[in-house]
Amino acid sequence: MSLTLIAVLMILAVIVFFFLGHPLAFVLGGVGTFFGFFLVETGFFSIFMDRIFVGIMGNFTLVAITLFILMGNLLTISGIADRLFESLRFFAGTIRGGLGIAVLIVCIVLAACIGVVGASVITVGLLTGPMLLRYGYQKELAMGIVAAGGTLGLMIPPSIMLIVMGDTAGLPVNHVLAAAVVPGLFMAVLYVVYVRVRCGLHPELGPPIPEEEMALTSFGDRLMDFVVYSLLPLMLIIGVIGAIFSGIASPTQAAGMGATVAFLLVLIYRRFNWQDFLACLYQTAKASTMVMIIMAGATCFTGIFLGMGGGKAVVETLMSIGLGKWGLFFIMMISLIILGCFVDWVGLIFLTFPIFLPIARLMGFDMVWFVIMMAMYLQISFLIPPFGYALFYLAGMKIQGIRWGHIYRGVLPFLIIQIIGLLIFTSFPQLVLFMPISLYG
Repeated sequence: MSLTLIAVLMILAVIVFFFLGHPLAFVLGGVGTFFGFFLVETGFFSIFMDRIFVGIMGNFTLVAITLFILMGNLLTISGIADRLFESLRFFAGTIRGGLGIAVLIVCIVLAACIGVVGASVITVGLLTGPMLLRYGYQKELAMGIVAAGGTLGLMIPPSIMLIVMGDTAGLPVNHVLAAAVVPGLFMAVLYVVYVRVRCGLHPELGPPIPEEEMALTSFGDRLMDFVVYSLLPLMLIIGVIGAIFSGIASPTQAAGMGATVAFLLVLIYRRFNWQDFLACLYQTAKASTMVMIIMAGATCFTGIFLGMGGGKAVVETLMSIGLGKWGLFFIMMISLIILGCFVDWVGLIFLTFPIFLPIARLMGFDMVWFVIMMAMYLQISFLIPPFGYALFYLAGMKIQGIRWGHIYRGVLPFLIIQIIGLLIFTSFPQLVLFMPISLYG
């Protein structure tokens, strides 16, 4: 049996069983086991055990995933997002579109704290979605702000996805996180500018908070709330990211410090109770287990796929098409967007990296830039109608008066903004590499 035929059969098997509704982790692990049994015989057990226990369980960097998830969950129960939004809406709410800008700022803070799209979209959606509608914001604009702002968690450090991508690619994780700073913040600024300009031109889309309501709270009280509920979280974020970028701490050590400080913030804000704390630990364990199980299944699949030469066969096939460097680049990125609509990002990384990264190296792309571009293109898949994950998160919240059409129409302008950002960072790689080169040479 030829290597190309084996690769095609394994990929087709994954696609068929996944679309039949089976969990991705068991699809990948099952297909790997099936083909391993017939192609490698009993030797595939040792391949699986070695990749799981050495490649995953023995990887200290991956501990950062659990610790960052714990940090995000602790900050959620501390009520920081609620009070931060309350303070920001009184400062920014006096201008047209100010409430939407306040939501985007909260999204940026949550993205840096949580780093998980689902958690960011759900937290911000439940907190701010109904309030935006109550203050007269257009339904489409409100849903677009929440969905697009929630996806910032993929690109703003410390992003769990970027940690997994950097580790899987064999790159220094701090270099990958540093490279994401400019694209992540640039997209956030573009969102803010869009909301401000559009509401400035069309005030009915995002009206300011009524002066009567503003008069109910003194400026001193608003300023105090802003300082108390923004200063400490910002210090935590800056401390965690700064420790990673400066080399003082590894991502895992920084995540441990962040989780500890987040727990202290829960105590400082007097939000600790055993019921929420145990729920926080349960959600952390649940999310971490999901990631690890997908990793285990994916590494079993790729162990057989690569071991039998499947990756080499796919690379040779794509290289023989003759599309050139950028033709192959856009084929890989477009396929990533399409797959991202159906496959969880964890499984997608383990599926695509063994195929895409060798091609990128052969084509001469900078690997840190290439990984960041993969993350940016994957970010688009979260907003693409009708299958984007962020859209399903929003619809699942069942906000009163919101229909699928409002969500779809609302995300389209933000998708256009993302595409503009992609074209800029694809055309000028030095913008992505500026931070890692400045910090690490």
